[in-house]
Amino acid sequence: MSLKVSNSSENNPMLPVSDPGRTHDDGDKLFKGSAMTKRGAYAAVSYMSCAVLLVMFNKAALSSYNFPSANVITLLQMVCSCCFLYVLRRWRIISFSAGEKSLISDNSTKFVPLNTLKHTLPLSGAYLLYMLVTMESVRGVNVPMYTTLRRTTVVFTMIVEFLLVQQRYSSSVIFSVGLIVFGALIAGVRDFSFDAYGYSVVFLANFTTAIYLATISRIGKTSGLNSFGLMWCNGIVCGPFLLVWTLIRGDLKMTLNFPYLFSPGFIVVLLFSCILAFFLNYCIFLNTTLNSAVTQTICGNLKDLFTIGLGWVIFGGLPFDFWNIIGQLLGFTGSGLYAYYKLMGK
Repeated sequence: MSLKVSNSSENNPMLPVSDPGRTHDDGDKLFKGSAMTKRGAYAAVSYMSCAVLLVMFNKAALSSYNFPSANVITLLQMVCSCCFLYVLRRWRIISFSAGEKSLISDNSTKFVPLNTLKHTLPLSGAYLLYMLVTMESVRGVNVPMYTTLRRTTVVFTMIVEFLLVQQRYSSSVIFSVGLIVFGALIAGVRDFSFDAYGYSVVFLANFTTAIYLATISRIGKTSGLNSFGLMWCNGIVCGPFLLVWTLIRGDLKMTLNFPYLFSPGFIVVLLFSCILAFFLNYCIFLNTTLNSAVTQTICGNLKDLFTIGLGWVIFGGLPFDFWNIIGQLLGFTGSGLYAYYKLMGK
């Protein structure tokens, strides 16, 4: 299997699995001069849709059924993802290589060369760090403020991309990002439930998220793997570590004693959660490689509109305050401006 990423349109798979490279065909653009293709826009919208639906099913499992361990759900999602990928690749419906045809004749059980797997180890390490810190970050901050502070991830992402690949941004993009951060600061100042440890961990989660997304963007362009291949490597490396972690914490034992473990309703919720997690991870890899790590972060900001609304209405934890509302609106305005500038190629 070649490790070189092909930029030729005739050598790319038919399925949207990686960045097809720039072509002279303006028919793939949303607007004349746009920096985002139709495929990139579909990836962004698909990510936001899957993210909102996954929150609903995860919340149903953790709150409605009071399932005791989010780590076990994450482990099940990862196992199901690897199973889906194995079956699809074995049936030759998908490929793992960016320069490989979707329908190929390959009876090998070794889907990814060992050297390629080693090349993706930084991605797996970044994912594990991101996952563990993110789980801890939600403990000390209420839901609306958590999503508000998480919107500042875009600044960390821009810094990491600049350090890794010297990526530079236009004044329009910098202005929209500045508006997001300014809104988050206004909202944070009026948070009367301020917790220094909680805020510190959230900002640490922002940094680990930035590293994870930038690593996807970088390795996705150098490993020769498409989105499916990156998901496969990430799953088979991180899965064993997550299994050991759940054993150490006693999560698996709590799961076996869960009273609704074999309830049909709970099984359906868990099944949909695993399916949506597969598509969500696929959309994250696809959106980050087709567009950029910053665009992926902004998409996360836009879908947070629903999360914040549900947090206020259902979960509470943040009293109504005029300046908090202003801060939230400024943040969403900045996200909307970024999306506009990205589409218009500014």
